[in-house]
Amino acid sequence: MQPFTITSPTDLDSAIAMHANDPLAAFIAGGTDLIGLMKDRATTPARLLDINPLPAMAEIEKLPDGGLRIGALTRMSAVAADLRVREGFPVVAEALLLSASGQLRNMASIGGNVMQRTRCAYFRDDDGLPCNKREPGSGCSALHGLNRNHAVFGWSNACVAVNPSDLAVALSALDATARVHGHQREYTIPFPEFHRLPGDTPDQDTVLGRGELITAVDIPACPEARTSHYLKIRDRQSYEFALVSVAAAVALDGRRIKSVRLAMGGVAPKPWRLTAAEQALVDVSLDDTSTLESAIARSFVDARPLAHNGFKVGLAKRAALRALQTAGGRS
Repeated sequence: MQPFTITSPTDLDSAIAMHANDPLAAFIAGGTDLIGLMKDRATTPARLLDINPLPAMAEIEKLPDGGLRIGALTRMSAVAADLRVREGFPVVAEALLLSASGQLRNMASIGGNVMQRTRCAYFRDDDGLPCNKREPGSGCSALHGLNRNHAVFGWSNACVAVNPSDLAVALSALDATARVHGHQREYTIPFPEFHRLPGDTPDQDTVLGRGELITAVDIPACPEARTSHYLKIRDRQSYEFALVSVAAAVALDGRRIKSVRLAMGGVAPKPWRLTAAEQALVDVSLDDTSTLESAIARSFVDARPLAHNGFKVGLAKRAALRALQTAGGRS
């Protein structure tokens, strides 16, 4: 690992200024992703800015509309255990519990989780093979290499890696927003717009720039949130990243769907909303499996599987159906 120094800014504005003015600086909270990246030499900051002492960023607050504001420094385990989250937004609690081991959840922060970088082996392994995320312009080894775990939506010839965050999938399904503090301004970003598609610049994972920091995540109240579920399909049951995952939230009239939100993980460089399926599922009975399947299939017309991951298309369709029916069964 490359040598580095560590500094603890005393206030948010100082932290932002330090990061904005130093291209070799990186924020660190739990460090559960960043330290691994540094060991793999996928990123090599010379200075770490420890933001853990910053005030008022590790709280969970109720919003006037009944939603929740979750501070970016709140630990994953604290959010997953919070009764307001478990009862009002079960998809969020389940996504967190399926994200990592208990030890990691005790360390990892909410802001760090949604900022974590891909687990593509060509990016993580310091083996000298081309990777546009590591070295822009060098090429994408996964495009014609081992790509079983890679994207079927949203990829480009420059990158076919997937986003690894389970929490980000749940937040996208619920139309959460990230609260961002930058130099002399604060603003919000809807979660479906927070992560970027690779295009020609796959080294840029999110829309955040230097000198910008997530301070909180706002989850709005919505009728679908209580009737929600997170389903994760993986190669092993303990501490593994998703082959495919689904965040489903549904509002029902009896057994008929009034409205639904579906987002998927493990299939794209960002959480992937199944908007065509959401529209087609309205007024369909949860007991009409064939119509549910046909409606879900509408979101897979544009799927582009790679050489080794064609199985993901069928697996994702079945996972979406199962997650939807499980969520609906909670009403």
